[in-house]
Amino acid sequence: MSLKVLIAPDKFKGTLGARAAAQAIARGWRKARPDDALELLPISDGGDGFGEVMSELVGARQLSCRTVDAAHRPCKATWWWDAKTKTAIIESAKIVGLAMLPPGEFHPFDLDTFGLGAVLRTARDKGAKQILVGIGGSATNDGGFGLARALGWKFFNCDGRLIERWTDLHGLKRIQPPQRRGSGRVIVAVDVQNKLLGVRGATRIYGPQKGLQPQDFELAERCLRWLAKVLGVPPSGGNIRLKPELQTIPGTGAAGGLGFGLLAFLGAKLEPGFDLFARHAALEHRLRDADLVITGEGAIDRSTLMGKGVGQIAKRCLKLKIPCLGLTGMTVRSAAVNQFFSEVHTLTDLTSPAQAKAKSSFWLEQLAERTALEFKF
Repeated sequence: MSLKVLIAPDKFKGTLGARAAAQAIARGWRKARPDDALELLPISDGGDGFGEVMSELVGARQLSCRTVDAAHRPCKATWWWDAKTKTAIIESAKIVGLAMLPPGEFHPFDLDTFGLGAVLRTARDKGAKQILVGIGGSATNDGGFGLARALGWKFFNCDGRLIERWTDLHGLKRIQPPQRRGSGRVIVAVDVQNKLLGVRGATRIYGPQKGLQPQDFELAERCLRWLAKVLGVPPSGGNIRLKPELQTIPGTGAAGGLGFGLLAFLGAKLEPGFDLFARHAALEHRLRDADLVITGEGAIDRSTLMGKGVGQIAKRCLKLKIPCLGLTGMTVRSAAVNQFFSEVHTLTDLTSPAQAKAKSSFWLEQLAERTALEFKF
């Protein structure tokens, strides 16, 4: 009996992109079950790979422009453009991403989002009516300060001097918006729901992944808090019209506060990245048409079910009573994982962790073939 199989993995971070993962799974599955009808749907929740996945869904073509990375080193940035709908797609990880920097060479105090502003400006100059921005995977913790500077915002301290480093924001007194704000609706795909400040905020939760040390937290938090405070000053104080509670919105802590910056400086709308993907992919229809769904990512554990794309796929499959298989580099078994996935299989079932990373495409293909042979339909 042939099946309709939807293959919908996310990236295997550091080894395979979502499309490469889907192709490897499909190759292995076809070896064991050549009569099955396979549909490949790489997924994204707003992090690395967002641009490639979304551009395929909307039929956008790849463009590039000159800008700088998070360390202000010149680079060529990729973005995507759909002329028919005048939609631009931007993946911040390809501009100010952590993976673009040599490990351990730069401290987050020396990094910012300035380079992202140049790409946004290019998209606006192209005539974009809508800009989709995926912000996961950033190297920064500047609250969007660099982005704002690149778009013409000016920040002054108590002495009336321009602030050019986000770590000097604790002395912020006044913010001057640009004369021209630009147009076009900006929709931000956030992959986490953390707020800007506090024990679950950008600095303390995600800062360590980027190189912040515990002794750095106080300064980083103070700078972001002061930025939010001055932005919230009423117009009589000479600042822009923003609600003081802006930083309490879920998602403002995403990407080192870049979610906050896009909301504050561009009037963007924050949206869970997977929801944005699901809408453009007509995911509900694709799931209902499938007999079996295969998803996967680098690691499947309890955090997978806390808003990540793979977890969202599994939850929707359970609701629709569709079997869902998880293929992964590694897994931490739990009652929650067992509840939402029909089965979970790991590359380390077949080989060592080192080999699984070194030849991930090969081993993922092998794992898919073995799973197809052994799964009881």
